[in-house]
Amino acid sequence: MNLRKLRAQKKLSQESLAALADINRNYVGMLEREQFSATIDIIEKLADALDVEPTTLLTRGSSS
Repeated sequence: MNLRKLRAQKKLSQESLAALADINRNYVGMLEREQFSATIDIIEKLADALDVEPTTLLTRGSSS
């Protein structure tokens, strides 16, 4: 998942992204560390908060 990279590009903290997506900040961290897999509903919330298409979160990018 490209969550950490996209969040950093938008200059958002985990806390601010969580607030925008209306989810728990700890959950954002766990998703970024791939400790949990996001549901479709969570992917949609995160995509809306980041102003990207949901598929953008799921596309494997380079590890840079």
